[in-house]
Amino acid sequence: MPDAAAGPLLGMTDAAMGLAVAALVGLAVGIERQWSGHATGPDARFAGARTFFLLGGAGGIAGVLLAEGAVALSATLVGGAALLVAVAYAIASRRGSQDPDGTTEVAALVVVGLGVLAGFGHLRLASAAGVVVVLALNEKSRIHGFVQRLDDWELRGALQFAVLALVVLPLMPKGPYGPLGGVYPQALWILVLVFSGLNFLGFVARRVVGVTRGYAYAGLAGGLISSTAVTLNFARRSRLEPEAGMGLAAGVVGACTILVVRVMAVTFFINQAAGWALLPMAAIPFAAGVLLTAWAFRPGTPAGDPATVPIEPPSNPLRLGSAIRLALLFQGALMALAWVRGEFGDPGVLPLAALLGLTDMDALTVSMARLGTDGGTVRLAAQAITVGLLSNTMLKFAVAVTLGTSQFRRLAGAGLAYLAAATVLALLLV
Repeated sequence: MPDAAAGPLLGMTDAAMGLAVAALVGLAVGIERQWSGHATGPDARFAGARTFFLLGGAGGIAGVLLAEGAVALSATLVGGAALLVAVAYAIASRRGSQDPDGTTEVAALVVVGLGVLAGFGHLRLASAAGVVVVLALNEKSRIHGFVQRLDDWELRGALQFAVLALVVLPLMPKGPYGPLGGVYPQALWILVLVFSGLNFLGFVARRVVGVTRGYAYAGLAGGLISSTAVTLNFARRSRLEPEAGMGLAAGVVGACTILVVRVMAVTFFINQAAGWALLPMAAIPFAAGVLLTAWAFRPGTPAGDPATVPIEPPSNPLRLGSAIRLALLFQGALMALAWVRGEFGDPGVLPLAALLGLTDMDALTVSMARLGTDGGTVRLAAQAITVGLLSNTMLKFAVAVTLGTSQFRRLAGAGLAYLAAATVLALLLV
């Protein structure tokens, strides 16, 4: 009958492909369950490779039926498979286990659901999700080990970041509001998330290095958060531990080198054109910092010795208050930039960049990256960020030679002067 032939939403080939993908997803999960030993032995679960293969096929049939409009029949088939899994878990939990593992049964339900997706026509989604499921099942020990290594601060920081990104961000209005380009609350909150994420990465890096490792290593990790704070803290600590001057100075130089990486990452995130324009300018001070850090970290030097030292870990991995202050500072910098360009034109941007570089490089980087919209302003933005790097380095030089002890002052001051000279060379050559 022609009308009946024209009715199905899926052709025979599409239906066959959906069934094949659904069954193969089930087979892949079943093979992993059987290979890992969950389908054999005294504590065997209800399903192995063949059962999972059939569960995937049943889900695929339900998806095809759903696509054809047979909703009741599809729901009955899925409900029957789910009931089978529930009964199997109930039987397994009565075997006397104090903590019955339901991973296999939950995996079976997921296989049925992915089978429905595949049968309904979402082949790529079902295949990709199936691969992720198999990977998660196979990496049980690593996932459990990772969870056991999490401490209270890391878990709390991750949950707070999820709330900030998934709950607060959608509630923020887009704007703009006010003069001088206006305020965009949602865009500002995205910057808060970016800065908080960078702070969290710095926290994780310090956990990897270890808060009791050498000052030089801690300085490298601290550069992900604030190289200026590292310089200030290390200069003060050099008065308490004059013998650690070499490691402290190496930590300051390492933090300043990481700052260049951070500035490049933020610039590329905001404006790729400005990032490419900044790359040749930032490459010279970065290369100089890498060479100096490698020399300071060479084996046999105090900086290269990861001796244990008492460094306080950061109390808040997200540093939300600091991220909000940076976002507000960025908004102020953006308005100041609009006013300066209106009053003095582009020549007023570089002095403003030098001033902002003395306060905070992140706010300067974001505001200048937002400035680069065409060929001329892109180059101006890259130059302004480099000028900010220079002024920031000079500020840290002043902090090091003013607050540090003799050895720290000599080594850190020489290293910072070397980085400043490399930055000036980049401005002159590029």
